[in-house]
Amino acid sequence: MTADEPSPTDAQLSERDRALLALERQGWASPGVKERAIRERLGISPTRYYQLLNALLDDPAALAHDPVTINRLRRVREARRARR
Repeated sequence: MTADEPSPTDAQLSERDRALLALERQGWASPGVKERAIRERLGISPTRYYQLLNALLDDPAALAHDPVTINRLRRVREARRARR
């Protein structure tokens, strides 16, 4: 496998899934800026974005593709659940 070829894990994630994770990795000055980027770059509503992102948190391919982002988001999700 060369650097130009996608890894087997990348092949398991859709282009949209990889785009969701790439957007989530970025730092955002405010929620409004992020919501605008979601609409412009992905063409979906922020609500749909978070639904899709939440589903990715349980996807082993997403964890293999971007473990830092997935583990960070899992910790956030667990903290929110614990507060309920």
